[in-house]
Amino acid sequence: MMSLVVNWGVSFGMMPELKYVTPDEMKRLDAFAIETIGIPGVVLMENAGRAVFEAAYKGLAGRELPALVFCGRGNNGGDGFVVARHLINHGIETDVFVVGAISKVKGDALVNLRILRNMDIPINRVTKKTLPEIRQKLKRCGVVIDALLGTGLSGEVTGLYGEVITLINEAGCPVVAVDIPSGLDGATGKPLGVAVVANVTVTFHLPKKGFENPPARRYTGELRVADIGIPVGPSAAVRP
Repeated sequence: MMSLVVNWGVSFGMMPELKYVTPDEMKRLDAFAIETIGIPGVVLMENAGRAVFEAAYKGLAGRELPALVFCGRGNNGGDGFVVARHLINHGIETDVFVVGAISKVKGDALVNLRILRNMDIPINRVTKKTLPEIRQKLKRCGVVIDALLGTGLSGEVTGLYGEVITLINEAGCPVVAVDIPSGLDGATGKPLGVAVVANVTVTFHLPKKGFENPPARRYTGELRVADIGIPVGPSAAVRP
């Protein structure tokens, strides 16, 4: 299997004064940007998804292999829907998978899910019955986008999420993680049961506190920090 080691180029903006944030601090930064500054959440999601797309697209380096985008039902999954749209718009064969009830996707993620549906892009729901098909698709892919679980994860990964993560890890296809590898604790850097082993992690605004833990690098791979439009100045205010 071809390995993606080079060509992961993304243009990033100014780094804020803080070196890292905990998941709770990042949540407050998001809320500040949306509720106080007035940046619509869907704009932040678009910026985040676009940054991940740029990394994935450059990593493909012109190879005509499909992309597999695995999405959860929350904002991390919404970022994945944005990534999928940009991959498709750039001529990349792309399969979109959602773990869990698609009917429970809401908010900004739902906005981007509806865009894909309006483009007549098939949305594949992951079930026990579809796991063998996913395993086969993973044998021939150019890149996997991990948009399953974000930094808000608190409990151990179980069920279909765990099974999909295991399939991704076993396949050996290059993986780009959205903000954080699914299953990794953003505060401690430790896996919550099972976690995606990514080649590249495109994290947003600032590295997460758990990434300071050296064993976390096994899961994050190459770490990239993307400016998604959150103002730099108020970063310090999120800390107690």
